Amino acid sequence: MQTLELGIIGNASSAALLNQHGDMIWMCLPRFDSDPVFCGLLEPKAGEDEGIWQIRCDDLTETRQSYLRNSAILVTEQTDAKGNRLRITDFMPRFRERGRMFRGRTVVRIVEPLAGTPRITMRLRPRHGYGAHAAQIRRGSNHLRYELGDQNLRLTTSAPVEFVVNETPFLLDRPRVFLLGPDEPLSDAPEVIASTFLERTQEYWADWVRALSIPPDYQDAVIRAAITLKLCEYEETGGIVAALTSSIPEYQGTGRNWDYRFCWLRDSFFTVKALNSLGVTRTMEDYLDYVLNLATGSHDGYMQPLFGLGHERVILEESCDALAGYRGNAPVRRGNAAYVQVQNDGYGSVILAVSQCFFDQRLPRLGGTDLFHRLEVLGHQAVARWNTPDAGLWEFRTRESIHTHSALMCWGACDRLARIAAHLDLSDRAAHWGAEAARIREAIEAYGWSEARQSYVMAFGSEDLDASLLLMTEIGFTTGQDPRYRATVAAIEAELRQGHHLFRYKTPDDFGAPETAFTACTFWLIDALCRLGRHDEAREIFAEVLAQRNALGLLSEGVHVASRTLWGNFPQTYSMVGLINAATKLSRTWEEVV
Repeated sequence: MQTLELGIIGNASSAALLNQHGDMIWMCLPRFDSDPVFCGLLEPKAGEDEGIWQIRCDDLTETRQSYLRNSAILVTEQTDAKGNRLRITDFMPRFRERGRMFRGRTVVRIVEPLAGTPRITMRLRPRHGYGAHAAQIRRGSNHLRYELGDQNLRLTTSAPVEFVVNETPFLLDRPRVFLLGPDEPLSDAPEVIASTFLERTQEYWADWVRALSIPPDYQDAVIRAAITLKLCEYEETGGIVAALTSSIPEYQGTGRNWDYRFCWLRDSFFTVKALNSLGVTRTMEDYLDYVLNLATGSHDGYMQPLFGLGHERVILEESCDALAGYRGNAPVRRGNAAYVQVQNDGYGSVILAVSQCFFDQRLPRLGGTDLFHRLEVLGHQAVARWNTPDAGLWEFRTRESIHTHSALMCWGACDRLARIAAHLDLSDRAAHWGAEAARIREAIEAYGWSEARQSYVMAFGSEDLDASLLLMTEIGFTTGQDPRYRATVAAIEAELRQGHHLFRYKTPDDFGAPETAFTACTFWLIDALCRLGRHDEAREIFAEVLAQRNALGLLSEGVHVASRTLWGNFPQTYSMVGLINAATKLSRTWEEVV
């Protein structure tokens, strides 16, 4: 049975997920949102061992797995019944070459004997058409070509090709190298290339981590979260996916199976903000290019909630019938119909995400009046839409309301435009946007607050609560000293908190009542408690969430509280962002430590 005990390798161009045995069971090429060439995670109906790349010693009895320190290089050790041991080192190359970043769409697997002479079998079974078709295999002298519809992959290896193509067990008496990537000949022997790629990729990640501004406590957790977020960026265009997978359900049998391999404006805002806090400003610069291209392509500034990594605006949602689904949870979906929804928080998400580039002197290109005027186009949309119904950040499919969070983010758009205008000495524009922000604030206080509940509420005129209300302080709308905010936190805890976890809402939606706690919301609660001065409670909750991570320190979308199991798409950027934010707030300062 599949679990989310998965590791990720990648290079901000491609990525793959491996299970605890070192089987590669998910990889989409050429992009994160492309057809999965390894789809075993979603259980192809063609067979249990289809859609995987497995390297397995005979009579396997034990596996151990870890990342090389401060890197995206995954190491799996296997031990057989006789005590023979081997090591598999998996990674994708990433390093600077001739002034550019080399991030080839190539998987490198180095298999070495550590003790004795293990006997191994390789099963390399890519598929295409979302699991519908096996690859056609063409054999060369030292390579195999896998024909996968519109693309071909080439495996070049130092192992006998005969043993690979026929899945023949063989003795591992020396290191063997496997490189799977574009159908192109290598410039050198596979051993030489693999060794060079490994050394330079390890150096790259060590330097990248060295530049992070991290808190002294929880360092390992923060570093792993930061690397994971970087691996979810499609660096070529600047888009950031919400997760690398599709259709890992929110819980067993719920039908909440969605494709998260796209760029949501709000998710990207949180990711950019978290990486900025660690000093990784390049992601913000890349994302700025991404969203400006999108905004320029909109004649009136309207922004749909999500886009493809190549700026695609149409993301049709379809079922993939050749895949049975994670733990048999059908349907498996490709695409996401939420792209046609109205979600009015996106304008604030974009403006808040890029506002730092007007103020941060570290950046080579500071924002100026030209960029400001481009952002104003989005601001005009926020002003026009803040008091109109939308699907909200939870993407309700059958109902719309004037969601308080959406109005809040439109307020944030106007508020930041006012600040930017003042910084640029554009006093008339600062006054204009300040007045718009004040108008939206007045409405939120009037219609987003319930006297009966003594709380802000999910939607204007509603009595329902949702966890997004906790973000009012994060966006800068209010402070932890505000009596209304403190009362809202109390109401949310009473209704949505279950132990050390928080549900996003409890009101039944299109699919019934949610059955899993949303991990990002739990992190929002931690932030709220810190702002209320309840740091000891916040640390207890944080310790629980850290314990909930998988063995490699990664988190999915949610947690089923009773069974303590991870559910939802993986790795979830929202969750890894929350981990970074919570660790930063709860850590001691470096002055207190050294």
